[in-house]
Amino acid sequence: MPGARLRLDKWLVHARFCKTRSLAAAQVTAGHVRVNGVRAQKPAQAVTPGDVLTLAQPNLVRVVRVEALGLRRGPAREAQMLYTELTETRDDAPPNPRFEGKGRPGKRDRRALDLSRRPGTD
Repeated sequence: MPGARLRLDKWLVHARFCKTRSLAAAQVTAGHVRVNGVRAQKPAQAVTPGDVLTLAQPNLVRVVRVEALGLRRGPAREAQMLYTELTETRDDAPPNPRFEGKGRPGKRDRRALDLSRRPGTD
């Protein structure tokens, strides 16, 4: 529909970039979102299909083009239809920390820790 517009904070929630509208508004007011290269000042700024958004997220900056305006915060597959990713995908994703000896201990590891912490088991 021509001339369709939606608030920026609502669109971020519908596209699943933010979990709630208040978090989306906080991202916009903190200056982490740009619309067509210009820093968004207000969460109520209108977004239309064809706009390019730059989103500063932890550990990466994403650039997306708005393809459609959502009516609701639906499933992830529906949310992915609202935008096109313009950022190159990274193949150097961090490995699973469990295989590096980090992360949460398993059952066997916890038992070994418990045995080592008992008094008198030197």
